[in-house]
Amino acid sequence: MRQLSSVSEPQEHFWFQSLEQRAELAGLALRGAFHPASGEFEQLSSLGPLGTVILLGFTADLQWPIFAQSSEAKDGLAHPLDRWSHRVIGALAREVGARDFYPDDAPRLPFQQLAMRCEAVHPSPIGLLIHPRWGLWHAYRGGLTFADRLPLPPRTSAPSPCASCEAKPCLNACPVGAFSFNGYHLAACVAHVSSLAGAQCRQGGCLARHACPVGPAPGYAPQQRQFHMNAFLAAFKAGDRAG
Repeated sequence: MRQLSSVSEPQEHFWFQSLEQRAELAGLALRGAFHPASGEFEQLSSLGPLGTVILLGFTADLQWPIFAQSSEAKDGLAHPLDRWSHRVIGALAREVGARDFYPDDAPRLPFQQLAMRCEAVHPSPIGLLIHPRWGLWHAYRGGLTFADRLPLPPRTSAPSPCASCEAKPCLNACPVGAFSFNGYHLAACVAHVSSLAGAQCRQGGCLARHACPVGPAPGYAPQQRQFHMNAFLAAFKAGDRAG
């Protein structure tokens, strides 16, 4: 199959639409793209020349069913979503002649900065990036880089929904006050979510995230919310043991 990096200019954005469709079939949303400036994001320099950067991920619960039916989701081994992401995005990269990268790469890549270059997302008071349509219910699973500067559709701009949100309910919804303008109290959050009192957070997802009025309700599917909370606790415990 011809590589996407070889498309001709008269095709305009056909290649982008084609990649978007391929990603959707694989269980991913194309989360935007940009042309890095010279010297920008040197952390990606190991992938080769950076002409075009694309991010892929989830939006609300739309892509979750494909992962939920995958072999990784059912094999009982550790890190099923990371392994699935590597397999699916890696296959897509080989198909279109791109190079792939992921949030769990070492050293860590600045995914929030990359995301803000790709689409209209902004930091929220609780640290997650907020999207004008998806609110706090979205995620980035990896990305692709192309050596060429491929033609991109215009980037849609939008102000942060948090700027006009006076109540900031996300800062007041946590039962143990883990979120504030001063930062995130990880230990308090983990202790609560791990306890009997934290069953609602553990099974239904972060209450601070749910309190945000932006985005679709209920955000993630129930199985998806519980999966991410379990992964959050497992990651903390693994890091605590390593420390």
